[in-house]
Amino acid sequence: MKKQDIIFGIHAVEALLRNAPERIIELWALQGREDERVLPLINSATQFGVSVQRSSRKVLDDKSASSQHQGIVARVKPAKILTENDLDVLLEKTDQAFLLILDGVTDPHNLGACLRNADAAGVQGIIVPKDNSVGLTATVSKVACGAAETIPLFQVTNLARTMRHIQQKGVWIIGAAGEADCELYQADLKGSLAIAMGAEDKGLRRLTRESCDSIVSIPMAGSVSSLNVSVATGICLFEAVRQRKA
Repeated sequence: MKKQDIIFGIHAVEALLRNAPERIIELWALQGREDERVLPLINSATQFGVSVQRSSRKVLDDKSASSQHQGIVARVKPAKILTENDLDVLLEKTDQAFLLILDGVTDPHNLGACLRNADAAGVQGIIVPKDNSVGLTATVSKVACGAAETIPLFQVTNLARTMRHIQQKGVWIIGAAGEADCELYQADLKGSLAIAMGAEDKGLRRLTRESCDSIVSIPMAGSVSSLNVSVATGICLFEAVRQRKA
């Protein structure tokens, strides 16, 4: 069984039941667990005709390849892979885009945390390169706490080309990098916007950086020279939220 066909964790399974129950093939629940967090999921799955099996913790550990499953594991049909064409459909439906671009984020915990930040900030979609980037794995879904089932993730063949394409459709792209002259809080983050964030260790790649309309930095007061990508993403997204609500 492929790991990417497994979803685990209460929030991830709950979001799947709410948004795409037809993707769930079968559900495993921890034997003897009947509390108010797991029981509604079991009842909901049963209502959708999903087979529910009671299993030991060891079985759940093995099926999820993790001990962090919270007593609930689902085998699912793979999510539809969204591409540049799907991104065009999204842009046609909105007057003011709010997107996140992640360039080469390979750590599933970081992608999951970025998805959760994006969902909280009201981001309409996340754009990632098809290669050299983590996809929607079971760990990503667990860390995202349900956001992986609600935020569209667009996997594109050529990130720089996609960036130029959305710029032609009126989206302003701001990249984050430590050595930028302009600070985040001086930038105008209103209007149709995409925020581009770099990988955990290397930051934005050269072509990605050159494809941005402007580059900003997060002001750092201490001795630490950089932030985790998911933390930096949250800071940038919510500064945009603050400005857009002002």
